[in-house]
Parts: sequence; structure tokens; C-alpha cells
Amino acid sequence: MSPTMVEHNSLDVTYLNKYCNSSSSSSSSENDKKIWTKLKLNLAEDYPRKNAAILSGQYGTNVLLIGAALMLALAYHSPSVKEDHLLSFLTCLMILQLIWMLWYMLVRSRHKNARTEKDVHATTCWIRGGLTLLALLSMIMDVFRIGYYVGYQSCVSAVLGVYPVIHASHTIAQVHFLWFHIKDVIKSFETLERFGVIHAVFTNLLLWSNGVMSEAEHFLNNHKRRLSALGYGNLTIVHTEPQCNCSTSTCSMFSSSLYYLYPFNIEYHIFVSAMLFVMWKNIGRTIDLSSNRKRLATKTQGLTLGPILGLVALASTIGILVVYVTHMEGSVQTRRSAISMFYIYGIVMLALMCSACASGLLIYRADHMAPDSSKNPSRQLDTELLFGSSIGSWFMSWCSIVAVVGASSSPPYRWTNLIYSLLVVLEKCIQNLFIVESLYRRQDDAGRVDPELVASPEIFSVTSSLAPPYNGIFNRAYDAPNRACVAIENEQEESGQVYKLAEVPKPFGGQVAHAPNIKRRILKNIAVFLIMCNISLWILPAFGCRPQYENGLEQEAFGFSIWTTTLNFAVPLNLFYRMHSVASLFEVFRRV
Repeated sequence: MSPTMVEHNSLDVTYLNKYCNSSSSSSSSENDKKIWTKLKLNLAEDYPRKNAAILSGQYGTNVLLIGAALMLALAYHSPSVKEDHLLSFLTCLMILQLIWMLWYMLVRSRHKNARTEKDVHATTCWIRGGLTLLALLSMIMDVFRIGYYVGYQSCVSAVLGVYPVIHASHTIAQVHFLWFHIKDVIKSFETLERFGVIHAVFTNLLLWSNGVMSEAEHFLNNHKRRLSALGYGNLTIVHTEPQCNCSTSTCSMFSSSLYYLYPFNIEYHIFVSAMLFVMWKNIGRTIDLSSNRKRLATKTQGLTLGPILGLVALASTIGILVVYVTHMEGSVQTRRSAISMFYIYGIVMLALMCSACASGLLIYRADHMAPDSSKNPSRQLDTELLFGSSIGSWFMSWCSIVAVVGASSSPPYRWTNLIYSLLVVLEKCIQNLFIVESLYRRQDDAGRVDPELVASPEIFSVTSSLAPPYNGIFNRAYDAPNRACVAIENEQEESGQVYKLAEVPKPFGGQVAHAPNIKRRILKNIAVFLIMCNISLWILPAFGCRPQYENGLEQEAFGFSIWTTTLNFAVPLNLFYRMHSVASLFEVFRRV
């Protein structure tokens, strides 16, 4: 073999090696680019979609824990944490929520032509109307706060004046948001919106916790003053008045009036946090159109016994409250008679409520209707909140039962306290079952105009997408002269008009046949009666009627500090349970 050929062959091999190396390096660089591009896409889209709920939930939980830590230090009256620090933190949270809500509404206004899916089950007009009323009362409380600050501005921090102003602005913007955007199913900027909504949820939850703590501390100080007047010592009373004179003559009026408005402010924030949590659960959700129908207006015929009994219960509650509050400032014998009166009233009220709920359950059991298993975050949250808020009242009742059974003293209200506590446990169990049974019953509202009318099959339905060459109008009445058309439903959709023609057999004598349903009327009366009773049982503890502080049996068994801590945990949950039951029972009334 010649040297030339060897050299040529070596050159060829070198050339081929260079070519192969460059080819492999380019393919590897292309693979790296593909991997990097895929990673960027995953980080930009898939990763937040799968984990935004967990990340935002962790963020909200930590915000709540920061606020809880500040509140615990403030409740302990630590010198390192003052009220100014807590109010500054809450003010910053409200400002951040304001910024997010304004940004959200601005984005929606710029894309007003784009279709936004709605969850019709998220809330109702009457719930938003009730929240608006609670918001107005909360803003009156802000006005009192501002007046209180003006009187003491020479010796208090400016935060006490800034906080009510921000809170009032926050309330106005939030009520507007609830009316026009709470039903939105968000499908754009999902990661950012999840953090914004969960921030709003926990901001309202912290505002609720702050109101509960302030109201509980005020009630506890009044309780300690009464005990001190009776000769009990070693009780530390915290003086919350500033160490200076008020520059106006209305400071005491503002200070005392605040605590009558706290219950409304507390209920406002806890309800808003629940509604916003439903909105958070709806982010990115695919709505089932078959179950996402707005309910028709409910009939109110036959409502007599329920409203009458409910009004009697409400009137007696107002009388019990007035007598209780006035008698608790009197002698020991007067106080004991007031406590006994409360327990007797509670036993009668709870026994009637248990009977009403049991009657409703028996009616439901007789129908054997299949449950509604469609996905509904609002209904699921209602159920969870009912059971969760029942825990506080159940725990308080079982503590009372243990204290009564093992008590060494025997005041006149000892055994009535036992019966009352047992009925509280039983009533909540039966009422929860009645509400859940009502909310999860399948409803057939399609094409129904009057719930009292006899159901009939639909004979014709034309949508714009399937319209025949008759301009969407087709009358089969002439094909069946012995039938009469009694209902036409005209629904406006974005894609066009929907015309539905329904018919029922023509009744004898030319009159529309109404089929009065006795079961439905009984259920409506039961729902109205339970609504009024739950409002009554909310009014009593909300405005100072709390015999668990005064009877001495639980305090003897558990000690002052442990029992007051238990009450500070249980009473707010019980108040929320009663108000949430009112909302759920009104929905039951509409569904019947």
C-alpha cells in the first residue's frame, strides 16, 4: 500500500470523525434546548396549575398564624406586643386586599365583552342583601371608632384613627365585589387570582378573630367586675381606657356602643370569608351546565303556623334578654332566678326545635327520593361549616354535663342546666341532619313555572343551533286539539333564543288544576319556624345572655381560667353556627 493511500485514508478517517462529532454535538444541543423549553413550559403552566392551590393555602395559613400569634400575645397583655401592632398588621392586610380587588375589577372591566362563567350556587341575592346590612352596621361601628379616636387623639396612636378609615373603605369595596364578582369562575391568571382570593379569605378571618377577641375580653371584664362586687378577690380587671381625658363629651357613648355592634361585625366577616372560600374553590373549575341552573321563585302559600310560632319565639326571646340583663345586676337570689328562667326557656325552645326537625325528617323519609350527587362547592362548604361550628357548642355542653353531675353544690338551676345541655347536643344533631337531608335532595325544576302544577312532559324544544326552516316556531297544538298549551318558557342565551312549549291535559271546566302538597307546606312552615328560633338563640348570647359564665357550676369543676378559655373558644363558634343555620334553613325553604 502506498504512503499516499495511507495518508488519504487517515485524512478520511479524521474528516469522518470531525463530521460525526459535530453532528452529535448539534443533536445534543438541540435536545438540551428542547428539554429547557419543556421545563420552561412546565414551570410557566403545568406546575402552577397543579400546585397553586397548595401554595396559596399555605400562604393563607401562615398569614392566619402570624395574626393569631399577635392576638395571643396581646391577650396575655405582653409589653412587647400592643394593640397598635395588631391593628397595623390588619390594616396592611386590608390594603393588600383592596389593591387586589381593584386590580381584579379593572381587568374584568377591560374584558367586559369576554364571557365569564358563573356559579349560580355560590350565593343568592338575599344573602348578599343580608351581608350588605351587616356591612352598614360595621361601618357605623367604624364611625364610632373614629369618634373615639378624635376624643383621645392626644394620647393614643394614630393607628387607632387610620384603622377604622381603612376598614370602612375595605367594607365598601368588598360589598361591591360580593355583589358583582363573587359568582365568577376564574380561568385567567389563575395562580395570581388564587393568592388574591385566599388572601381575602384569611384577611376576613383575622378580622373576625380580632372582633371575637375584643368582644370576649369586654364581656370577661364585666364578669370580673360583677364577681368583685360579690366579694371574690384575686381577679385582674384590665382597664382599656386611655390615660388621658377625653376632649369631647361623647367618648363614653362611643366606647359603650361599640360592643353592641361587635356581633354584626363578627358575623359579617365570617360569612364573607366563607363566600370567598367558595370562590377560591371555583377557580379553574369546569361548570356542569346541567346542574348550574338558577332556581325559580318559591311559593309562600300556606305559611301560617310556622311564622306565628316563630314570631312568638322571637318576642319571648327579647323579653328573656331584657329580664336577664337587668336581673344580673341585682342580688344573688335575683341572679339565680334569672339563670333558672333562661334554662327553662331554653329547654322549651330546644324541645320544640327537636320536634320540628324530627317531623321534617319523617316527611323526607316517606318520599324515598334519590340524593343529588352533583358537585357543588357551596353546598359542600355549608355542610362542613355546620358540623365544624357544632363542635364548640357540643364541647361546652358536655363540659356543663360533667360539671353538673359531679357538682358538690346544688343551686336551683342545677338539673335544668343538665337537661338544657343534653337538649343542645340533641337539637344540633337533628337539625344538622334535617338541613343536610334538605340540601342534598334532588330537585326537578326544569321547565317548571309553578311548583304546585302537575308535571307534564315537554312536547317541543327548539334552540337556535337546531332550528328548522320555520323561523324557530312550530305549533303542535293543532295536532292534539284535546290538549291546551299552558306554559311557554323563553330563555335568552348568548347563542340565541330558546323556545320551549309545554303542555298539560286540559282540566275539567277549563280551570288550571292546582295540586296542593301538604308535605311541602309543612316543610316550609318547619323551615320558617326553625329560622326564627335560630335567630332567637343567636340574639341571647350575642347581646350578653351567657349563663355559663354566671352559674358557677362549671367554674367550680374546671377553674376560672380553663372555663373562660373554653367559653372564649366555644361561644363564637356557637354564634356562627346559629347564623349559618339561618342561612342554610332559608335555602331549605327555597328548595322545598
